[in-house]
Parts: sequence; structure tokens; C-alpha cells
Amino acid sequence: MKPENDPRRLHLSSFAQSGGHLLGEERLAHFERLIAETQGVGAEARVHFSAHGEMRLGGDGVQQVWLRLSAQAALALTCQRCLGPAEVTVEFAREFRFVATEELAAVEDEVCEEDVLVISRAFNLLELIEDEFLMALPIAPMHDTCPVPVQLQAADADFDQGEDESPNPFAVLQQLKRNGPH
Repeated sequence: MKPENDPRRLHLSSFAQSGGHLLGEERLAHFERLIAETQGVGAEARVHFSAHGEMRLGGDGVQQVWLRLSAQAALALTCQRCLGPAEVTVEFAREFRFVATEELAAVEDEVCEEDVLVISRAFNLLELIEDEFLMALPIAPMHDTCPVPVQLQAADADFDQGEDESPNPFAVLQQLKRNGPH
């Protein structure tokens, strides 16, 4: 692998100017925050990614660095219905435009539709992949059909509901109707 195509230290300008393309995979264990979402399950699972750099002409006539990034992984998440493990495929595909400074990125990110990031000579693509996965995680992962029956209500056998103090209003009306007016 060429040094400028190392996903841990990607030279973005060179990568984009050469129309670089990078296909790769990394063990899930490498992504600490993402593996925490699986409670450490599936550390050997593979995260597959694809990155493509390109130069695009901006509205001001200046060439800009762009990165197309996509990734996919099967993650062992906790089903929110049955609380058992559920293998969920998580994927994303995004484009990013790079600018020179944090200040410029903050300003342009507010007014542009695309995501704007700061360019770096040693950009860690794997950190960006992890960030995007964390944002792509489902809010409430669930099986399509849970492998075990799901208990949808909880009842305590020791719970005494007691007598209902107030009479049923319809029973009172029925009683009045039977007894007639006094």
C-alpha cells in the first residue's frame, strides 16, 4: 500500500489530485467507540469501506478536495424488544468537502448542504468511518421477528389490586333505571 493511501494517515490532497481509490477492511475491534456499542461482541467482525478522492471545481473557480466514503458492517446490537443479541447491518455513504481551517469549516458547514471538514496531511480516515457509523446506528435496533416470545406486559403475582372504591357509573344508572323514580 502506498504511504499516501494508508487509511490512518491519508494525505488528502495527493489522494484527491490522483483520483485515489481505496478499498479496505478493518477488524471491528479497532473501532473502540463502535465496539462499545456491541458490548465487545463481534470484535473479529469486519468493517468494509471504500474511499474515493477527487478534485471538483468550486463556485469560486478554485479546485476543491472532495472525498466519497462508504462503509458497511454487521454489528451485534441489543434488540430493544426482546433484549437479546441482534445482528444488524449498518451502512452509510457520504461525501465530504475539505477546507483549509476550522474557522472556514464551521462557517461553510452552516451554509452548505455538504459536510465540510478540515484538510490534513495525515488524515485518519478510520476515525471518520467510526464517527459516521456511530451516527448511522439505529436508535432502537430490533429483530424483524424475535427468536424468543416477547412478554409485552409485566404483572406481579403478589400485587393486590384491591377493591375499586368508586362504583361504576353505568351500574349506578342501571340501578336507577330498575328502581324507577322515587
